[in-house]
Amino acid sequence: MTVHIPTTEEEAAAIVIDHTARREPLSIFGGNSRAGFGNASSCEVALSARGMTGIVAYNPGEMVMTARSGTPVAEIEAALAASQQMMAFEPMDHRPLMATSGVPTIGGVFAANVSGPRRIIAGAARDSLLGVRFVNGRGEIVKAGGRVMKNVTGLDLPKLMAGSHGTLGLLTEVTFRVPPRNQTERTLVISGLTDEGATAAMAAAMSLSVEVSGAAHLPVSVASTFRAAHWADQSATLLRLEGLSGSVAVRMDKLTAAMGSLGSLSHLDESDSQTLWRTIRDAAPFADGTMRPVWRVSVAPSAGHRLVAALRLEVGVDAFYDWQGGLVWLRMEAEPDGALLRHHIAAVGGGHATLLRATPQARAENDAFEPQPKAVSLLSQRIKEKFDPAGIFNPGKMG
Repeated sequence: MTVHIPTTEEEAAAIVIDHTARREPLSIFGGNSRAGFGNASSCEVALSARGMTGIVAYNPGEMVMTARSGTPVAEIEAALAASQQMMAFEPMDHRPLMATSGVPTIGGVFAANVSGPRRIIAGAARDSLLGVRFVNGRGEIVKAGGRVMKNVTGLDLPKLMAGSHGTLGLLTEVTFRVPPRNQTERTLVISGLTDEGATAAMAAAMSLSVEVSGAAHLPVSVASTFRAAHWADQSATLLRLEGLSGSVAVRMDKLTAAMGSLGSLSHLDESDSQTLWRTIRDAAPFADGTMRPVWRVSVAPSAGHRLVAALRLEVGVDAFYDWQGGLVWLRMEAEPDGALLRHHIAAVGGGHATLLRATPQARAENDAFEPQPKAVSLLSQRIKEKFDPAGIFNPGKMG
């Protein structure tokens, strides 16, 4: 594959204009750390933002950062850590799961709306995005939003670009909120709960006034991959508290008292807690070096365990839960049967399934993205036509 790596918006725009004139498709990406994600694509030419790097503006007192989209996430995180700030949405690193070697970029994070365990209280990546610059399918350089919270005219383009997976344009610059970093964190572990019992426990914890910032459940088959003495060969239900040290201690006492009757309890200190939640964030239990299909399924928190139970009656699956049970990481042992999975998702009340990892053949035979209702599909197509009239951007990423 030929990869164009422009260093300026003007260079990127010239490349887009040339390809639009010839109606030649372009694969759009940042550092390509999610290579292979999406539906099968025949693009032979790519346009990468990784040549456009650097933090453009950052005043910690304003809690806002502007960076060029090709800036490595590691560089962003280092700058934020030096000022005791963070990206609240806790973006996942897809490399272990996808077995890729690219460098995650900040533009890629927002283009894919990458959000981790803290989403249940901090929102998704798009909720932190304030402004964008991008090159559309006409080769125009577009600026939308800015260093304010509300975009009051027309479409909310920053929110529209977040999660568009490069189908609407090449992000060149992003402006986003960066709140203070939490002083400390601790995690309560409840051992031995069933998936159904864990769902009830997480719901109860979220209803308490203790500000749980992470709620996940690892069934026995997954918990054993952590090799952690805290829960040995049992399932583990995990509840994270973050904030000031004194506040976390008081809230942990309250949470522990409330959960005490549910099972055996243990606690993880800050270091062990951080390691654990990075592992959950990156879906590391399924980063097994294989191409066994991995789905990312979003359903109502009360429905996740019912979905997995129904699937286990028909196919070989393994799963664990984040977002209070509303995010199901699902690994199929055989082929990625999208039709069967979506049938069962509909049966438990609906949701979304995205195929992250699979062989090229399996991708050709399954919809990687959730099929849209007709009305939504028509609206999406109209937006696509406005942004990319020649339809050259990431044709394999259209949901």
